[in-house]
This record gives sequence, C-alpha cells and structure tokens, in this order.
Amino acid sequence: MSPFPSSAPRTEQWHHIRLTRHEGVATVTLDRPGKLNALTFGAYADLRDLLAELSRERSVRALVLAGEGRGFCSGGDVDDIIGATLAMDTAQLLDFNRMTGQVVRALRECPFPVIAAVHGVAAGAGAVIALAADFRVADPTARFSFLFTKVGLSGGDMGAAYLLPRVVGLGHATRLLMLGEPVGATEAERIGLVSQLTGEGQAGKAAADLARRLADGPALAHAQTKALLTAELDMPLAASVELDAATQALLMNGEDYAEFHTAFTEKRPPHWRGR
Repeated sequence: MSPFPSSAPRTEQWHHIRLTRHEGVATVTLDRPGKLNALTFGAYADLRDLLAELSRERSVRALVLAGEGRGFCSGGDVDDIIGATLAMDTAQLLDFNRMTGQVVRALRECPFPVIAAVHGVAAGAGAVIALAADFRVADPTARFSFLFTKVGLSGGDMGAAYLLPRVVGLGHATRLLMLGEPVGATEAERIGLVSQLTGEGQAGKAAADLARRLADGPALAHAQTKALLTAELDMPLAASVELDAATQALLMNGEDYAEFHTAFTEKRPPHWRGR
C-alpha cells in the first residue's frame, strides 16, 4: 500500500474496536465480550480502514488481533447483521459482502505480520479473520468453526475458499467449509490451521511475545516475505523465481543487509532499521 497520505486526517479514535500501540506493535482487540465479540457493520468498517491507515503510516511493524472475554470472535452479529441483511436489496448486500472481503484483503496485503491470538470461539467471520492472519496462536480452548453453510450461505465467504485450502489442504478445507463443524485446538494444530499451541490462557502473551520478536527484526525483509508469500500463491515457478530474484536484488541494496554484515564482523546483534 502507498505510504503517501491523502487530505484525510489520522483517525484519533476507533469506536468499534480497541487499539493500543507500543514500540512498533499494534494490538487490535475486538471488545464486545457480552456477545462473544460478534462483529457489527461498524467493526468491519473500522478494521478495513484501520489496516489501511497503519499500512500507510509504516510505524507498525507487527499487529496482534485479540478478543476480549471468553472468546476470540463469534462471527457476524445475528441481530445487527444477519437480521439487517434480510431487509437489504442486492446492491446493498453486494456492498456489505465486498466490505467484509476488503478486511481479509487488507490483512493479507498490509506490510507487517499479523498474529491472531485465539482463545474460545473463532466462528464464521471470526474464523476467516484468524485464517487471514500470518500466524494463529491458540490455547487449548480455541475452536474454529466456518459456519456459513449452517446459515444457508456458501462456505466460500470472505475468501475462505481461497485461503483455507492453501493452509490446510483441499480435503480438510472441503470438510470444514461444507460441514461447518467446530475444530478444536489440537486438531487445528495437526492440520496446520494453528501455528502455535500454548497452555490455557497463554495465547495472548505468546502472541505478544511473537509480535515483539517480529517488530524487533528486519521489518522490510518481513514485509517482502509476506508480499511474496501472497503474490506467489498463484504464480508458476518461473515467475516466482524471477520475482524472488528481483526482490533480493533490491533488498541487497538496503541498509539492513549491510548492517547484518557489519554486525557479524563486529560480533554484535544487528540494529535493524527496516530500510
């Protein structure tokens, strides 16, 4: 995303999500614990716009997605979204579904790693948002449910039919998206849906520790690695190898590459600058 700002000022307060920042790490907390952090129209829009702002600012080097209370996210709010969509016409429904997809695109395209800290339920849109993160750190209470067919909709919502087979394989993805049955943390780790399984109640801390490790590392190298992982999903090998070569040539002209050599020579840790 372009770092060049428009006339719009930086958003000082987000009304539908909670944002904190500390030394290059941003934490976005879904904060409706009484409703298991069910998403509203405003929450989707805030996530979409926040990710765009953070991508332009380039001050964030890692982001944690978390849920307050007993679970990560139970999906779209049944009353505020499902009830409301029944009264919408096709054009309005298309606008809504495009907005939810824009959240997933923003998670995949933002130039910093995203870690989902999952405990309890991650259902429907909550499961897809976790899926779109670069890392899913979960504790034993976590359970993922892609519930879309359970409400009479396609399991391929918000890019799930694109992302899930690439994470867990076509066979597991077919089962999860067709049946909509919950997958516990242990099985999720076995099939590759969970990146790191922690002790109970430790997902938040483990995600924060991972974010700190990433934020203290070579930010530009991380950004380019993420960009290549996303771009090369649909590329033939020859195009992927050529893109890798061009990317490495650019990074070899960067300050961080030279800093590694200097630090190695001086027998000290590198001071990464993300340049």
